[in-house]
Amino acid sequence: MNMLPGLDDTIVALATAPGVSAIGVIRLSGADAIQIADKIFKGKNLLKQASHTIHFGHIISGDEVIDEVVVSLYLGKKSYTGENTVEISGHGSPYILGKIIEVAVAAGARLARPGEFTQRAFLNGKLDLAQAEAVADLIAANSKAAQQTALNQLRGGFSSDLKILRDELINFAALIELELDFSDEDVEFADRDKFRTLIHNLRSRVTHLLDSFKLGNAIKNGISVAIIGKPNAGKSTLLNALLNEERAIVSDIAGTTRDTIEETLNIQGVLFRLIDTAGIREHSTDTIENLGIERSKQNAEKANIIIHLIDATDQEENDFAWLKQFEDKTITVLNKADMVPVSSIRYQISISAKKKNNIEALQDAMYEKAIGEEINTESTIVTNARHHEALQKIIESIDAIEEGMQHNLSGDLLTIDIRRALHYLGEITGQVEVDRDILGTIFGKFCIGK
Repeated sequence: MNMLPGLDDTIVALATAPGVSAIGVIRLSGADAIQIADKIFKGKNLLKQASHTIHFGHIISGDEVIDEVVVSLYLGKKSYTGENTVEISGHGSPYILGKIIEVAVAAGARLARPGEFTQRAFLNGKLDLAQAEAVADLIAANSKAAQQTALNQLRGGFSSDLKILRDELINFAALIELELDFSDEDVEFADRDKFRTLIHNLRSRVTHLLDSFKLGNAIKNGISVAIIGKPNAGKSTLLNALLNEERAIVSDIAGTTRDTIEETLNIQGVLFRLIDTAGIREHSTDTIENLGIERSKQNAEKANIIIHLIDATDQEENDFAWLKQFEDKTITVLNKADMVPVSSIRYQISISAKKKNNIEALQDAMYEKAIGEEINTESTIVTNARHHEALQKIIESIDAIEEGMQHNLSGDLLTIDIRRALHYLGEITGQVEVDRDILGTIFGKFCIGK
């Protein structure tokens, strides 16, 4: 496999977030990690200690004591990276932690690249590639659903599903390969009817994974929600009501909101990114307001969900015919419902943003529009665009296999597309050779120290 250079070096990096803290952790990994740590540690001889032991002492540079620390040892395959690893827990002063890294480098370590610890875990067989990517997703998780989905993938849920698919296809491919060895005898080891059933099941399961990407992408990146309406419809008041805080300026003066305001809201473990937009009216003479209106329309187009807020005291919505094209993602909400007779309310969701009446019903509608059903984070949900692309390539290969069988193609020709499907199944988990640039891109997104 074509790897990045320097993977035999012993690397060092800060494993905790930069900045002042009570404790900071510095990680070393590589063949010489124990020896390098022992050079700069005054306490027990680390070379004689067992794996998974913790030792108190001091980090020194010559005669200078840098910090009082606790050192944790993880030897060889028993570590996260699959190689000798040392974690130094010191006081969380950026100066002290920087100094410890400095003396570790002077003792023979190299500064780690982003994601290099997890890359080594992958290369040493501690994680497959899909699990390694889940590490980054888990670190970046900003909601319960994102955390649970990443954790399921890290535990190998997605990889296990792919392994089953790949093993079934490999078994059949082996039988077709065997047929090629006996081509002169016109024998058929691979039952074509069973293969049709296998391919049908494979398509069904891959399609299910592909269909889960919309949900997975929403879980991972959040749902964007544009709040659209006339000036003074109560958009900023609604934003404040949803957030339960005074985030946006509220005024009776039309056109107060000139630019978008963005905030996040967690509903049932899913992150929603709320966008309060400028009020839309077609005949404003204010140049700045018109720019805000244009931006509002752009946000509506890009958003996953549109909340079209209608003022109950002014239900003429002639300026919003353009919203018809986004009907599938629009939730129409009547605001100020407390100011009109119940008999005049003709919308499914009616609220009073000012009094915070029926806000929960709106939140339920947002969740339903975005997710559609309760999320089962124990099932496999595809959240990674690279995985989605590979699954699409697998479907293309299945199409070619099915077409070939319809035309009674010989086994050697079918094998080409079977191998292609196997390649893309293996590319997701790293069971086949993955291009160096792809690995660089994947691990380059990690923080240094992970």
